[in-house]
Amino acid sequence: MDISVKELVEGLKLKPHPEGGSYREVYRSAGIISGVALGNSFSGDRNYSTSIYFLLTSGSFSAFYRIKQDEVWHFYLGTALHVHAIDRNGKLTTHTLGNDIAAGENPQVIIPSGCWFASGVIKPDSFSLVGCTVAPGFDFDDFELARRNELTRTYPQYTEIIKAFTRE
Repeated sequence: MDISVKELVEGLKLKPHPEGGSYREVYRSAGIISGVALGNSFSGDRNYSTSIYFLLTSGSFSAFYRIKQDEVWHFYLGTALHVHAIDRNGKLTTHTLGNDIAAGENPQVIIPSGCWFASGVIKPDSFSLVGCTVAPGFDFDDFELARRNELTRTYPQYTEIIKAFTRE
């Protein structure tokens, strides 16, 4: 399938995302989890689940951020991308999201809540169209964009990758 980035942006009605790339929310469940049930970690009620389309090009990246929920990444179209995650114990894992199973790519990657993570397209002059599903549902109150100095101070062993995937 031959499609351009411009056709994807226009056809899927994508807009710029604060962490980088382009996105559009495509699903927000009608069901609500009360803030009381969620506890003090959340600032209020959340939908059961949300889902977005997310598009990255090789000329951009998704900067390190973390959220309070688990996030499931699904590969749809284009070339593979790396999802770099630093877990709560400080271990860095690089996942390859794509559809070439024989090459070690995975069509789905799960990032647990509280992990710092960032992503970038592997192949030059290409794009990756993916989906991200979050449960409980995403809210920008739960989103924290990393600050380069703070993240490198906490994880000095990952300075190079943090510099590559932050915008400060």
